[in-house]
Amino acid sequence: MTRGAPIKETLTLHVPFRVVKRGGRKEMHLPEGATHSRRTDNTLVKALARAFRWKRMLETGEFATIAELAEREGIAPSYMTRVLRLTLLASDIVEAILDGKQGPEVTLAQVLAPFPVEWSEQQQFFAKSR
Repeated sequence: MTRGAPIKETLTLHVPFRVVKRGGRKEMHLPEGATHSRRTDNTLVKALARAFRWKRMLETGEFATIAELAEREGIAPSYMTRVLRLTLLASDIVEAILDGKQGPEVTLAQVLAPFPVEWSEQQQFFAKSR
């Protein structure tokens, strides 16, 4: 590969952004007021899908206890109970996660931590953690 002569009419574009880690991935954050399309957080979506699947399996009687289901899935019962709590998230929070419109404060680590059961309090709780 050879390098040619520099182009006389060069356009330099400056885009202010910062790179932050989010759910084990690097994500680009644009400055205040800039709009960009957010991608769905697959880690959160996968956790939600598991939570509702496990809830259904327990409700239908396929498994009698969380411990029994956790053993079948090959995970710790304590982790399963934390993931199952995602079924208690407010419907608008779940919808935002599925649409990729949740705020940057809504990460898997954040939703696996204890959060209020009341839906109105959840909105305030996740807004405070920014």
